[in-house]
Amino acid sequence: MERELKINTADSFKEKLWIGIPVVLLVSLLTVLIYNHHAEFSWNGFVEGFNEEFLVFFAIGVFAQLVDGTLGMGYGATSTSFLLAYGVPPVVSSTAVHVSEMFTTGASALSHHRFGNINKKLTKHLLIPGVLGSITGAYLLSDIINGDVIKPFIAVYMIILALVIIRKALKKTIVKKKTKRLGALAVFGGFMDSVGGGGWGPIVTSTLLGRGRNPRYTIGSVNAAEFAISFASGITFMLFGGIHGWQVIIGLILGGVISAPLAAYLVNKIKRKPMMVAVGILIILLSLKTLSKLL
Repeated sequence: MERELKINTADSFKEKLWIGIPVVLLVSLLTVLIYNHHAEFSWNGFVEGFNEEFLVFFAIGVFAQLVDGTLGMGYGATSTSFLLAYGVPPVVSSTAVHVSEMFTTGASALSHHRFGNINKKLTKHLLIPGVLGSITGAYLLSDIINGDVIKPFIAVYMIILALVIIRKALKKTIVKKKTKRLGALAVFGGFMDSVGGGGWGPIVTSTLLGRGRNPRYTIGSVNAAEFAISFASGITFMLFGGIHGWQVIIGLILGGVISAPLAAYLVNKIKRKPMMVAVGILIILLSLKTLSKLL
């Protein structure tokens, strides 16, 4: 009886950690941001910031999080494609996406935990390799790679991601196979996510779903791991590149946090294939628009 009580207590403590760690990290991050950057804001600037542009960024945040939370992929690809098409520079868009993802993925992870969508073993396998890949990519983009030079390559990369999403959606029968090299997959997904402004979901989720894994637990687990990946890359961007585009960041955060619980609830309610195709086509059109401006 005493042993069972100890086991239940330990399990209860571990369960609380899955909620407590994201909450503590998010509160700490918010405190640091307010402390370090409060001088950049004034009441007039705050009021003036809530204009038509802010509503655009807010809408992008809502839509991108609905896509990501229900499909397990697409926040970075969708939001980055929209921001680049809207004329936001690559460094600003990538920083804004990753700083906002620190909050939206936290809200998403908590929501998926609330609805029981997380396979904890899978999440643990993805965490550390994904974090290492994301830190490397964020450092290169912040301190070494010229954002303007890679802008067309990012647009092409987004088109490739969109084609991957569509291809996975159109695949009729998926035979369940054992997933190998999870660490390598997570490193590559984290790295490309940081450099390209998106890719964790399309690379990791689509690969796991292609191996026949359960969609509900795959999406919930990849979203939970994405919180750590986004947190690591966001901190790296902040350390090496600073924070730019507060209006974009706040718009994306508010839109994403508000829609995260709805997305987690809808994960088993929507028809995935038509939505995946629609999102893929949308990303291709936005990326082509970005390329047309550069050529």
